Amino acid sequence: MRGTDVELLALVHRSDTAREAYVAGMVPFSAVDGPGNRFVVFLQGCQWDCLVCHNPCSIPVHPPGMRTTPIAEVLAAVRDAAPFLTGVTVTGGEATLQARFIRELFAELAADPVTARLSRFVDSNGDTEPEVWSELAPVTDGVMLDLKALDDEMHVILTGHSNRRVLESITDLAGRGLLHEVRLLLVPGLNDGDDVLRRTAGWLRAVDPHLRLRINAFRREGARACARDLLEPGPEDLARYRATLGASGLRVGPS
Repeated sequence: MRGTDVELLALVHRSDTAREAYVAGMVPFSAVDGPGNRFVVFLQGCQWDCLVCHNPCSIPVHPPGMRTTPIAEVLAAVRDAAPFLTGVTVTGGEATLQARFIRELFAELAADPVTARLSRFVDSNGDTEPEVWSELAPVTDGVMLDLKALDDEMHVILTGHSNRRVLESITDLAGRGLLHEVRLLLVPGLNDGDDVLRRTAGWLRAVDPHLRLRINAFRREGARACARDLLEPGPEDLARYRATLGASGLRVGPS
């Protein structure tokens, strides 16, 4: 286990993290991080090292100079924007590494008359234990979960980690009625073959035939240097993705 992983696990199990978190940033209005107009909290720290990561600066738990952010500071910012919002999304990095903070944040949002009507979503890579979803379920309205690859070997190539817990999370969240959307990051020549897409759609449909699917097409702009020679999907690729995945009967959202 890498030193960073040890540090992340220590952060997860610290009893004093519920009222504060390492926050990479906050965006008061977003139309791409869940349904409607959303306030987005980006938590710092990720256990993966994805080849195509667009936010590598969010991987370390606490870069030099980063302070922890009190929950009251986040709540105040959400309250200020609340009249214009549909909901709040917590993402990362990997949000579930600081699950206790999310639980406290969502509980307080639900209890506050100013923010109680806002939906509460988590955007996750899914690499976490069922106990985390059990902890978050009572205060969470939906989870948007990334699936980098159905094939475990390709998943390791793309992320450095197995997808076992990701697939378990998809099944778990669907069973709880909390799986709002699965997002497929598609990279030409790596994980976008027709057979791969059909098998992925078939597996997902077996989990939930009404599952919502979103295509996240790889883009070089903003990607880390090691991914800038990879191909981007063109219009014909995107049309093929939608047709192949849609043939399964799943709802395929915009890319």
